[in-house]
Amino acid sequence: MKQHRQSESAIATATPTHRAPSPGKPPDKEMVWIPGGTFTMGSDHHYPEEAPTQRVTVSGFWMDRHTVTNKEFQRFVKATRYVTVAERLPNPQDYPGALPELLVPGSLVFQQPLRPVDLHSISWWSYIPGANWRHPDGPGSSIKGRENYPVVHIAYEDASAYATWAGKALPTEAQWEFAARGGLEGAVYVWGNEFPKNKLLANIWQGEFPWQNFKSHPPRPEPVGSYPANNYGLYDMTGNVWEWTMDWYRSHSLPSKPKSCCIPVNPKGGTLEESFDPNFSKIRIPRKVLKGGSFLCAASYCFRYRPAARHAETIDTSTCHIGFRCVSSN
Repeated sequence: MKQHRQSESAIATATPTHRAPSPGKPPDKEMVWIPGGTFTMGSDHHYPEEAPTQRVTVSGFWMDRHTVTNKEFQRFVKATRYVTVAERLPNPQDYPGALPELLVPGSLVFQQPLRPVDLHSISWWSYIPGANWRHPDGPGSSIKGRENYPVVHIAYEDASAYATWAGKALPTEAQWEFAARGGLEGAVYVWGNEFPKNKLLANIWQGEFPWQNFKSHPPRPEPVGSYPANNYGLYDMTGNVWEWTMDWYRSHSLPSKPKSCCIPVNPKGGTLEESFDPNFSKIRIPRKVLKGGSFLCAASYCFRYRPAARHAETIDTSTCHIGFRCVSSN
């Protein structure tokens, strides 16, 4: 594993400026209080969409200790009879020009190549009919024995429906990043500025992506809480599965050095119109911000297992490496 260091000196110390005490009992036992404060959001040293950095303030809130699990999502489905996007028949009018064999219920599943491949080809993804949260690897697979794994093959609508049912909400990008940092102002990772040489602190890719896997099991999510929590008691805020936020995606475009009087408070990202991908003018599907990276993130390909990292994802997309967690202001 390659060791990473920030390109300039950074102080990984807890420095939020607006701390708020816990308001009392959490909405449920699996939530922890995030005190809120002012922090530096984004990064000027990695991917362009993370820049420029900006000072942002968030109010205190409760956050799920871990991503929603298969067991928890199953409870929701039993109570509501909810059908996820991956389990529904796609509307051909929404996907002009799509191949007929793809217009069936299904989802994207990672297929590990046997040898090195062109990293620009994304040939390791396949649309698998019948893949969904109940069958994460496709027909014939199940969540039996994976009750404590993060639920996957979750589109934005699915995550939002669960949050509403649970009396919660999806986090904003600012809330998510503040919580992931755990008070480590400006740190590269959720644990600090350096990647440990001999200790793995998150479920990320081990080996040469995407064909070489050094782990003892196939590349996939692992049970929630398998790695140490951050300073706020949150698990898997990096790696394992990407997590939906409520924010419409846009490139960071606010001034990098706003006046102290003008620091944004509880910002909520872009607009729906800003979220459309300009490279796909014929199919206009809005995008939300994903955070956290996944088990498929590798230093050589997708160095996004960092709090500042962000990814734009169309709201109808579900994959074997996208899940979510919830927040509450109550």
